[in-house]
Amino acid sequence: MSISRRQFLKGMAGVSALSVTNIFSRMAFAGIVHKGGDLTSCLQLLNYGYGGTLEDEDTTQVPTLVKDLYTNAYNVLDVSKSKTFVDVAADSVIQTLCDNNGIVHLGGPMLGDLTSTGVKVWVRTFRPAAVKVRVTTPAGDVDFGPVNSTTATDHVAIVPVTGLDPSTSYPYSVLVDDTPITIPNGAAITTAPQQGQAGITRIAFGTCPHRWGLGRQELWERISSRNPTVMLLGGDIAVQDRTNDIAMHRADVLVRDLQPPWKDFSASIPVYGTWDDHDYFNNDKAGIPSGYTDTDRQNVCSVFRSSWNNPSYGASKGVYFRTRIGPCDVIMVDNRYFRYQSGDTHPFLGDEQMDWLEEQLLACTAPFIILSCGTMWSDYVSGGKDSWGTKDPAGRERIFNFIEDNNIKGVLLISGDRHGARGFRIPRPSGYEYYEFEPASLGCRSGPAVTDPAWTTQLFGYANKYAFGEFEFDTTKSDPEVTFRLKEEDNVELYSITLKRSQLTPKPPKPPKADINGDGKVDADDLRMMANEWLNDYAATEAVKRP
Repeated sequence: MSISRRQFLKGMAGVSALSVTNIFSRMAFAGIVHKGGDLTSCLQLLNYGYGGTLEDEDTTQVPTLVKDLYTNAYNVLDVSKSKTFVDVAADSVIQTLCDNNGIVHLGGPMLGDLTSTGVKVWVRTFRPAAVKVRVTTPAGDVDFGPVNSTTATDHVAIVPVTGLDPSTSYPYSVLVDDTPITIPNGAAITTAPQQGQAGITRIAFGTCPHRWGLGRQELWERISSRNPTVMLLGGDIAVQDRTNDIAMHRADVLVRDLQPPWKDFSASIPVYGTWDDHDYFNNDKAGIPSGYTDTDRQNVCSVFRSSWNNPSYGASKGVYFRTRIGPCDVIMVDNRYFRYQSGDTHPFLGDEQMDWLEEQLLACTAPFIILSCGTMWSDYVSGGKDSWGTKDPAGRERIFNFIEDNNIKGVLLISGDRHGARGFRIPRPSGYEYYEFEPASLGCRSGPAVTDPAWTTQLFGYANKYAFGEFEFDTTKSDPEVTFRLKEEDNVELYSITLKRSQLTPKPPKPPKADINGDGKVDADDLRMMANEWLNDYAATEAVKRP
């Protein structure tokens, strides 16, 4: 017989909070890993989010209404790979269930694309509807929208909220066809700091919740308590190994959107998401996997795009973007969609995305740059398996050289894929060092070795812990600083390091040989100096020749 997490905590009132949390960390990992995608597994994941454990065989923690809604939606989506949320809304049993219980939306609100003056609010409605966001300001309530959710958007509406003040919190509500919906208590929009304004800003990040981590209440409450401006999610998030079955991609997204911990978090903390292999197709899959088609790849991409609230998605294909968050430019690349394209020089990101990346790096103006890849930048773990080291070392070298040659300052590398949490210095021939932070620990999974005596540039390594990464930027100092912290869900700080921007500044390249005066460029001044040197040498030679 299993008891709920909340019941257990009540009975353990005399035990220290740290002991209880450690017990649960072990319990969560010791149980089934929930790779299964059948209805029972999905309901067990929901049961976890509603206070059960991953070991529960029953799903009694899930409210009957939520269980009935998900069960019927799953059964509709399970009929064929082409089923959508439009088909879910057309089902007569689900229509009766929703109409009788006043259910007008299936997901959200989820905040994203934060700026210093606004945010975008993502909502999935049950039927096509008009969605408004009502923001409470000192001057009174202000409505934004309506934006219509339609069959073409899979019943998603994204409402832009604009004209707010920087670094300010605003309570808000959401209306579907002018009827307020239930959203988490205390949900608020907190705008980013004004660009260029000195201050302290936090950005949380991590990868690999693998569905079950999204139901880990303690983890998301801890991240929220740190008051991050945003949360960056670098892959293996909500969908698990669904290959080209885009209906089941949708079924996994619905699990995410019904999870109480995720709903509470994403209603107040803007989230940004890219994918890795498991929410793309399956383990280590990329490009157009063998046995699948370009249409399959496009369909999977379409479902992912409609399920998140990112600022943009790069070109017409794939999942990549650049945005600005306070003192930081954020670039998240797509290492899955474009692999192995015929004719491309760089088979990892593809030539088009590589060119785009260089353009974006040059366009960055913030003191710091977060450069995110779903797999690891370094080759220490598993010899670069399924990543740069085995797929495109020349492409990685091109990026690193480009950053150094153009003296691009403040670059921080973040990554994921290899379960556990690790950090590394990556030394360069120029004497410069990159810093890579990989908290692939949002799902408390183990994977390859997290430490090795041969890894002499390793900063840290942990496994079997629910942990997340955090950057704290301090731009009040003449040499701005960033502090990285690896935080466990019980608030234990597993590792921290503070880096100055000057430490993240490539050493200037040596001047060209023709740069006589050493000003870093070859121009008319150098030509004059070269001519004078030649004339002086000629005069000296002629003088020697004379008797």
